[in-house]
Amino acid sequence: MGRHADTTSARRTQRPAPTLPIALGVALLVLALVAGGLVWWLAGSGGGCDDTRTVRVTVAPELATVAQDLLEESQDLGGGTCAAAEVIAQEPLQTVGDLEALEGSALPQVWVPDSSLWTVRAAATDLDASGSMATSPVVLGTSRAAADELGWTEQPPAWRDALTGVRPVAVPDLAASAEGLSALAALRTSLGGTDAADNAVVQAVLAARRGPAVTPTEALDASSSGDAAAPLVPVSEQEVVTVGRGAEDSQLVAVYPSEGSPQLDYPVLRVGSQDDEDRPAVDAVVRTLTSEEARTAVLAAGFRDADGTAPTDPGSGVREEAPEALEVDAEQVQGLLVELARLAAPSRLLTVFDVSASMEAPAGDGTRATLSRDAAKSALSLIPGTSSIGLWVFAHQLEGEQDWTELAPIRTLETEVDGGATQRDLLDEQLDTIPERLSRGGTGLFDTTLAAVRSAREQYDPDAVSSVVIVTDGTNEDDQGIALDALLQSLRDEADPERPVKVIGVALGPDADIAALEQIASVTGGAAYSAVDPTDLQDVLFDALRQR
Repeated sequence: MGRHADTTSARRTQRPAPTLPIALGVALLVLALVAGGLVWWLAGSGGGCDDTRTVRVTVAPELATVAQDLLEESQDLGGGTCAAAEVIAQEPLQTVGDLEALEGSALPQVWVPDSSLWTVRAAATDLDASGSMATSPVVLGTSRAAADELGWTEQPPAWRDALTGVRPVAVPDLAASAEGLSALAALRTSLGGTDAADNAVVQAVLAARRGPAVTPTEALDASSSGDAAAPLVPVSEQEVVTVGRGAEDSQLVAVYPSEGSPQLDYPVLRVGSQDDEDRPAVDAVVRTLTSEEARTAVLAAGFRDADGTAPTDPGSGVREEAPEALEVDAEQVQGLLVELARLAAPSRLLTVFDVSASMEAPAGDGTRATLSRDAAKSALSLIPGTSSIGLWVFAHQLEGEQDWTELAPIRTLETEVDGGATQRDLLDEQLDTIPERLSRGGTGLFDTTLAAVRSAREQYDPDAVSSVVIVTDGTNEDDQGIALDALLQSLRDEADPERPVKVIGVALGPDADIAALEQIASVTGGAAYSAVDPTDLQDVLFDALRQR
């Protein structure tokens, strides 16, 4: 059963063979069918058992059939006692929730999730690893035509090139997908695990959300049919095998990035502490799930074994030799998940750009103003349409005595504005005008900051993360406006815990007042960034999004 196929929980209950008359057995079967559920009465090897110990076993859905077949027969423990297994197929995320919420008698005694990554999220539960039932490397699924077109058939890409390139990526639900998290962790590892790596992860996730709304299932279908434009999907190798077996002439192939692949390791976990009565039955189930018979069964089902042995009849889309295992740190992955959960919340940003004369200073291949424009347009292209963004520019007395001008109010990027264009289109158009708006006046930084925070608070949305992003290359030069101490006090006095607005300050170039931005950010719970080299501005904006 593939992960993106129907994963409705399946349940099979094993009990010793009944000794009731045949007629009564038939009647019970009819009653069970009428009630809407089918119970398998399984003949065990210990048909004369006086006592049956039932072991509750929960497995990842793609292993359900294998586990049920392996545990179909009750096992004679000796002394008139048998071990039987009750197997439930359940997504690991749901099991994690059960481990946190349910009483011990309602929990599995043996759990086989797809990855040991889940054990970090279930840290409050006593889990004892007792070997691995199967393994499957995390690969990038796409069509053979796409892999050929990209040159990956002959030369596999690095994770960073694949996930941050031009090819769209259908990212699974990261809260529920060990494959998706493992792929992003591989991307982070590929880039050295630095802040730049974290920004690349943010960029990859935002790019996936910004692209066409293609689900992993749709992407796999497109790949299987041979679509040369099929997106990439972080997926287990076993699913590539399963899709290939289930479709005639499937064109889905597994791409194995050059640094290696994270492994889904399907650990066999004992849950909680077993008492002396239950332990022999649990031991028997664990032995069966890690036996040579289990190894043969998982290979036949498209998995690899713990040594990386290729699946039986893997198909043309999967290679025989095992890819190098890329180690993934579970604690770092958990931190990544928390970070991405923050990113998932819609943004409500008021972006405020400095257009004072100093922004005309040369920087890179242009000016500070053109670099600000380009970095903002790049970031805008990645932000999902559910976010809301407004745009101001400021200098000194741009409108009468007012230091700022609103170019676009805060609206959802998908909102239609004049002429059928969207808010995103309007922002893109207005950002293009920044270099033309440079004013010969100074910088009214403090008055603008206070006005922007007040405006964002008035338009507060409790379902979004509200921030004011200010990009400036100078210091406050408005002698008639509010002073820094008064600004900080006003921000403290007006702060509303029910409507929090953070200020994210970006100091562009060596002359920007980073100290003032740090104080402003501190009293609002925000952050301040220094882009001394203006060419770093795009990275700074990505990092600001990541830390919002």
